[in-house]
Order: sequence, then C-alpha cells, then structure tokens
Amino acid sequence: MFTLKPTNQFKKDAKRAIRRASKNFDLIEGFLEELKVKGAIGLEKRYLAHRLAGNYRGNWEAHIKPDLLIIWFEVTEDNEIILLRLGTHSDLF
Repeated sequence: MFTLKPTNQFKKDAKRAIRRASKNFDLIEGFLEELKVKGAIGLEKRYLAHRLAGNYRGNWEAHIKPDLLIIWFEVTEDNEIILLRLGTHSDLF
C-alpha cells in the first residue's frame, strides 16, 4: 500500500480537469485508488502505464482516458507516490 502525496500543481490540475468534465472525477478517483494499492507495476494494462523520458525522466505516466494523463513519481523505499501533474496532452507537453 502506497501513500499518495499530491503537489500543489497536481491539485490545480485536478480542479481544472473536474471543471472541464465532472464525470472525470470518478475516473480519477478510481485510478488513484488502484495506484495507491498496487503501485505502477500492478496497474491494469488499459492505463498504458510507462516511464517517461526528457523533462519528466524517471517519472511514470498513465492514461486515465485517451486524452487524460496523470504523471507521478514513485518512491518505493518510503512507499510514497508523489502526484505531479494531471491533464490533457496539450496541458502537459
């Protein structure tokens, strides 16, 4: 079991994503619950979880929806997941 720690930027991103479409809230909440329990390695394949390169090197990304992404960093020795960003491709890249 991991502890989720959202950054301030993630909180802002989440508010924006929910404001755009309130149905995203349930999807985001469901994904975060699964991430909390299983970590990046145990996620379902439908989320397409993978490591990133470039500016986000060492972080993980998953697709909650085809154009709703979440980026996080996993600290395995502390069982923490730091939630970095949430948004569309154009928001994040």
